[in-house]
Order: sequence, then C-alpha cells, then structure tokens
Amino acid sequence: MEQVIQRLRRFRDERNWQQFHNPKDLALALSIEASELLEAFLWKAADDADPEKVKEELADVLAYALLLSDAYKFDIEKIVLEKIEKNEEKYPVDKAKGSAKKYNEL
Repeated sequence: MEQVIQRLRRFRDERNWQQFHNPKDLALALSIEASELLEAFLWKAADDADPEKVKEELADVLAYALLLSDAYKFDIEKIVLEKIEKNEEKYPVDKAKGSAKKYNEL
C-alpha cells in the first residue's frame, strides 16, 4: 500500500497539485468520485454495469481515500482494522447474521 501512496504523491507533486489537496477538497473529490461510481449502476440491474467503468471509478475513489488518509498521516491498515472491531461490537453475529437492520434496531 505504501508503494501506491508514494506513486500517488509523486503524480500529485509532479503537477504541483498538493496546493489543491487539502483534507476538505480531498473529501469533496472522494464524494464526487463515489457519485460517479454510483452513476455506473444508474438505471441498470447490478449485473448490467460496465465492469471497466466500475473499475475506473473505484480506482478514483480509492486514490482520493488514500490521499486523504495520507494528509492526516493515518495508518490505513490500523484504521480499517479498528473500524472492523467497532463494527463487530455493534453487529454481533448472533443478532446481525442475515439481517440488514442497523445496529440500533437489532
């Protein structure tokens, strides 16, 4: 993952774009790219979405998420594992298995 982040930094820095990559703007860009990902599924059955379009938009979402985590110096592995642990507490298997209910409805 560090290699990917370094490559993103290099791409950004070669273009002098760090000035635009503050946390607020990275979060906005992430949201916009997530919306473009959703657009790949709009008015279609899930199986009818173009996998190439999904791949391209997902890569944009991931790139901005990685740049945002880098801006805050977050350890990606650590924050994802911490979130999984929190979700394990909020969604115990015996209550959540097979259910789409939110944790406060279980």
